[in-house]
Amino acid sequence: MTTHLTHVAAPDGVAPGSGYSHVVWGTGRFVAVSGQCALDGAGRVVGEGDPAAQARQVFANLGRCLAAAGATFADVVKLTYYVTDVGHLPAVREARDAVIDAANPPASTAVQVAALFRPELLLEVEALAVLPEGRRP
Repeated sequence: MTTHLTHVAAPDGVAPGSGYSHVVWGTGRFVAVSGQCALDGAGRVVGEGDPAAQARQVFANLGRCLAAAGATFADVVKLTYYVTDVGHLPAVREARDAVIDAANPPASTAVQVAALFRPELLLEVEALAVLPEGRRP
């Protein structure tokens, strides 16, 4: 369990969220991961038309990017989801829940967008993480 992060599910006077913390802070090295889409290593779309398959690929890509910085999903303090249809959020949550600690979820924001940079893409997710001092890739 990561101890350099503090999670506050619901500050006084704020209704608890479902599957996210309202506030997360930490000490250490900041890592920003650009929005990841359902592209494989060759740039091909994975799971065209299938939000669950795309979400799994997105979180696999996020994991690879975090690892490049020496981070894991346990270090993530914020996830931002861009979806072309909020109806895709259950598939996104399922893929997310496979990689995060549900007892200490990161802060998060979900936004429905008109489109992403390729029409066959259904979602994009970016991550912010804080690593403990001294941990390097």
